Amino acid sequence: MDVDAYVAEHGGQWRRLNQLCAQRRLDPAEVDELVALYQRATTQLSVLRSRSPDPALVSELSQVVLRARARLTARPHPTWAAVRRFLLAGLPGAIWRAAPWWCAVATAFTLLTFTLMWFVADNPETAAAFIGDDEAAELVESGFAGYYTEFSAPTFAFHLWTHNAWLAAKCLAAGVLIVPVGYLLWQNAVNIGVVGGVMVSYGRADVFFGLITPHGLLELTGVFVAAGVGLRIGWAWIAPPEQLTRGQAVARAGRDGVLVAVGLVALFAVAALIEAFVTPAPLPTPLRIAIGATTWLAFLAYVLLLGSRTTSPADHEVVTRDTPSGWR
Repeated sequence: MDVDAYVAEHGGQWRRLNQLCAQRRLDPAEVDELVALYQRATTQLSVLRSRSPDPALVSELSQVVLRARARLTARPHPTWAAVRRFLLAGLPGAIWRAAPWWCAVATAFTLLTFTLMWFVADNPETAAAFIGDDEAAELVESGFAGYYTEFSAPTFAFHLWTHNAWLAAKCLAAGVLIVPVGYLLWQNAVNIGVVGGVMVSYGRADVFFGLITPHGLLELTGVFVAAGVGLRIGWAWIAPPEQLTRGQAVARAGRDGVLVAVGLVALFAVAALIEAFVTPAPLPTPLRIAIGATTWLAFLAYVLLLGSRTTSPADHEVVTRDTPSGWR
């Protein structure tokens, strides 16, 4: 094989390929040219490896091919436009489409929690069966209120954020199996219902609701959304829409689940800040509740006003998937 002649014939293509890889932005025609030159270069590299004894030439062309492959397979760069679409369409749309599910979860959870709370409060002896008499007395005297001031606010906020995000992640991931989501919700309903019932039975309902309401409205709504979206994914597998295959239905619901998972990270961060800084703050109880309720209503309005504008899951299925800025 005449290496010099081969290089003279194709060297211009390799230089052009290297030039395209170095450009920050490519128009559509240049993208097509990059793909074509990359395909040729890979074939030519195979020829050189099998027939040329020149390792320096093989190494040089290998580097060009690797640069081209990296450019073609590079992950999309996030842009402000993508972030804007995520916040204004993708996230609220995904939550809105799952609204029947998480509203049903919220209703069932609330009814169960208040039923348990009423039962424990109306039958004080049951507190001993759940947590013990001494523990119940300690909870009422200092344990419940002390929970919110046991650690420094920043540390407490980070702990709450990670705990709630992990709970939401489990609800989303377990949704395809349906039953585990119910178990996770049952655990939380029992915890809130028993603690609330004990506080009410000891005449400390004002303390309980005054401390749990500011952050609980937003925090529990986030859990409901995660559970509802997870159950929606599971139901897409059990009963997909007629126009979709089972795999397509799960994939569509799963894409919404990814959007919601990202959004809930921010929601739980806000809830954690409220619980760590507002809930234990020396402010009048109505003011603390007003702060929490305002934040919660703002979130619901965000979902209602922006989410209801979305027309179909396909319109906003993956708003973070964007064309690489260098290819425009």
